[in-house]
Amino acid sequence: MCGIVAVTGYRKALPLLVEGLEKLEYRGYDSAGIAVIDSDNKKLVCHKAEGKLKNLKHKLDKKIISGSLGIGHTRWATHGKPVLRNAHPHCDWTKQVAVVQNGIIENYFELKTKLESEGIVFTSETDTEVIPHLIQKELNNLSNLNLENSGSTLLIAVRNVISDLEGAYALAVIWSGSPDSLVVARKQAPLIIGLGEGEFVCASDTPAITNITNTILPMEDDEMALLTPLGIEIYNSENERQYRNPISLRLSEQIVDKKHFKHYMLKEIYDQPQIAKNWIKQFLRNDESSLTSINYPFDIQFLKNIDQIQILACGTSRHAALVGSYLLEQYAGIPTNVFYASEFRYSPPPLSPNILTIGVTQSGETADTLAALNMEIKRRQSSGKESYKPNLIAITNRLDSSISRLVPNIIDISAGIEIGVAATKTFFGQLLSFYGLAITFAQIRKSKTHEEIDKMISNLIKIPPILEDLIISHNKISEELAHNFSNMKDVIFLGRGINYPIALEGALKLKEISYIHAAGYPAGEMKHGPIALLEKKVPVISIATPGNVFEKVISNAQEAKARDSYLVGIAPECEGTEIFDYLIPLPLIDEWISPLLTVVPMQLLSYHIAAHRGLDVDQPRNLAKSVTVE
Repeated sequence: MCGIVAVTGYRKALPLLVEGLEKLEYRGYDSAGIAVIDSDNKKLVCHKAEGKLKNLKHKLDKKIISGSLGIGHTRWATHGKPVLRNAHPHCDWTKQVAVVQNGIIENYFELKTKLESEGIVFTSETDTEVIPHLIQKELNNLSNLNLENSGSTLLIAVRNVISDLEGAYALAVIWSGSPDSLVVARKQAPLIIGLGEGEFVCASDTPAITNITNTILPMEDDEMALLTPLGIEIYNSENERQYRNPISLRLSEQIVDKKHFKHYMLKEIYDQPQIAKNWIKQFLRNDESSLTSINYPFDIQFLKNIDQIQILACGTSRHAALVGSYLLEQYAGIPTNVFYASEFRYSPPPLSPNILTIGVTQSGETADTLAALNMEIKRRQSSGKESYKPNLIAITNRLDSSISRLVPNIIDISAGIEIGVAATKTFFGQLLSFYGLAITFAQIRKSKTHEEIDKMISNLIKIPPILEDLIISHNKISEELAHNFSNMKDVIFLGRGINYPIALEGALKLKEISYIHAAGYPAGEMKHGPIALLEKKVPVISIATPGNVFEKVISNAQEAKARDSYLVGIAPECEGTEIFDYLIPLPLIDEWISPLLTVVPMQLLSYHIAAHRGLDVDQPRNLAKSVTVE
């Protein structure tokens, strides 16, 4: 969640740190800070600021800090309020060691209590502050050994400290006693090393390092590393030196361009037709039987033995999984369950044979999803039964992420970097991935005829131009409608069948960026309680696409209409839709693919309401792009 940047080399660290932190602003944060070892006096210089990075830049304006070793951080508060004293970096009591951290130290209170009993005074409420104090204690102990290499001394000190830490963390540490040595460590939190010429950088995500290099070395779990201008040394938890080849970033991972759009979120909504085109080109193929099939970068033979599917996801990814579950069950005929990843870890279902587990995470770093997958892998491996083996697929937008190293079979949605914290184009890419899986299982299980499958594929191929027209027209419609919602405090979203998850996603988007309370319901459940909320000040947004539940949705909308709610319909102009006070028109499309279109008005309406209210659309309060803590 927090953003980490750390550099060592030959250039001034300060501008590189600030530029790297700017590239990580999309992750969400509430304070920022940097620490640099000043090469003129070999002292540690630390500056922090509450709020946005511009506040830190204002503090640093016209300051001359000449060091080439430094660390930077954007903090998303967990332990301690988002105030200046809790901002990173944190220093030890001698002001010689500085640390930035992403993650949570679960035993910090025990460690803090012991340090306080020794007379150390804490200046923050954070769990992180125990780390620099502990490192300084280790450095004091190691000073008696007269080690020749100060970088190795720091490495040993950090290694000794992290052996006492419980929880998840990504760390970057500097020490004034070694003005060119950077020590980093990771445990269940992302950290990537970038390899430049005579300089090295470490960061929590790739955009922060592209100003220095395109060559990266992702750190594995329980690894730590020493970085100096002369090179890097990586060690595993057994203190064994690690050697592996670096990888190159794809061009799409380096381009972050808002173009002419006011906000990244709007630009990313407009990206969706191109994502559909890319998906069609990447995944659809014609084989010898003339039946179009889905082209995966892995062998799908193991799917033929699958009897049921379980999907693990959080937030927006879970809503995509719910659409996927509907497709896999109703179209492909395979029993499918969707679990909150955060709950699955502590209350998993009993083991069953021949299950496919799918993890869905746009960043590939979602802590709950990774932990749930890890647990599922271990419990299936320990069963010792061949039919219980962990059959795994991951759907992600980041091939260089932790989930890509954990799961052997990856479906890359290839949406490019998404800057807006509220997911839009990555949600759309996840939906397409589930359409591909549904088609694949329908072919394997013969739950649909060749003609039915060809019809589904044909409809998907037609999506890009329809989507382009829809976004352009609905952008204007949503901007006009947003004025009616500027003072609303509660909104209800209704959907049924395949579009119920889209109602959930619409409610989530409105909450995330407009700070308006919203809830999504299956339309038939309205009369079982939520109807008590309805009045003139509670608008109802209803998704009604022609199909097997169309008349039922219209009937449920009528119930809201009778309670004086302002009724907005997302539906084609056809018989029955005259009930709506405001109609956001859709083209007539097959119900199976309707979520790919019905989600667009939800995204655009939430965007324009937030923009109309003058809110920070791309970086909403309290949210982070990559949720890397449990």
